[in-house]
Amino acid sequence: MGFVTVTHPFHPLRGRRLEVLFVKRRAGDSVFVCSGGVGGQMTVPRSWTDRGEPPQGRRLSAEGLADLFAATRAIEGC
Repeated sequence: MGFVTVTHPFHPLRGRRLEVLFVKRRAGDSVFVCSGGVGGQMTVPRSWTDRGEPPQGRRLSAEGLADLFAATRAIEGC
């Protein structure tokens, strides 16, 4: 099956290359079962690897965050 590299920005193994043992379907997407981890295997979603879709790279602006904060407060009734 080859190898995948973990690309998720907050994953503790980010940048690490993992050997893929097999692929399975979970919640309508693929996950890789890789060698490693506490029990000898670990599962990594495809989207968290170099085989997933590249991140959109879009971030909220300061104005967008302020609008989101205002909307959240309005919903909460504060």
